Amino acid sequence: MSSLMDLVAGDVRDIALALSIDDLAGFDDPDRFPAHLALGGGLDPTWLDLFSEAVRSVTGGDGPDDFLDARTEIAGGMTNVERIVERVDPAWISAVAAVPDELVGPVAGRWIELLEEELGLLPREEKPWIRDMAGKVVAFSRSAAEAKDVVFAWMF
Repeated sequence: MSSLMDLVAGDVRDIALALSIDDLAGFDDPDRFPAHLALGGGLDPTWLDLFSEAVRSVTGGDGPDDFLDARTEIAGGMTNVERIVERVDPAWISAVAAVPDELVGPVAGRWIELLEEELGLLPREEKPWIRDMAGKVVAFSRSAAEAKDVVFAWMF
């Protein structure tokens, strides 16, 4: 089963083509796409809002904005794609990329706290996956920081 949410860095036209022909494996070709993060189907897009809040809380900074506010529709839409495809504001990517290595763990811990405030206590076995995902979001952002476009592609 393919993932239902992806962050992809590259040229938006190349990303749209890969999505339209369901070439998700192509996203892992660094010559075409500088960064790719499959978020899977178990994560709700609002979780990235809470991730943003965790970054602000731990770093004491103003950014990144909530992920919802950092996304915009791509002009002209993508009619050949089954997913919702949105451009991610470069400022969001830059703010996440700037999280120092020594704060990734505290950001992950704060993210878990915020998720539990929102959803209730999480099963213990879910927490390592979330901690790992926090590191992956930061690593993705660092790799994507210089990309022409960053796209969030997802479906319900």
